[in-house]
Amino acid sequence: MSFLRKLFGGGGGGDKPAAAAGPTQDHKGFVIRATPVSEGGQYRVCGVITRDVDGAAREYTFHRADKMASKDEAIDLTFQKGRLIIDEQGDRIFG
Repeated sequence: MSFLRKLFGGGGGGDKPAAAAGPTQDHKGFVIRATPVSEGGQYRVCGVITRDVDGAAREYTFHRADKMASKDEAIDLTFQKGRLIIDEQGDRIFG
């Protein structure tokens, strides 16, 4: 039954974001925010890329399959992946 609670948002514990408002880094006019997720003693690489486009804040969330042993390693890799996404796609990530 615990899987049903997790599926429908009930119960405590489980996998949670390591930090709701994680560390940020600027790159080419974009802001990358690291939001690693704790999973089974490791941290999944997750982040949010934001930028003001035509006066409106735009946001792109990414979740990678990569898991790291420490939160700091996950944050570092999140910034690397975020920079790569920005370099490859630029504003196209928003739409």
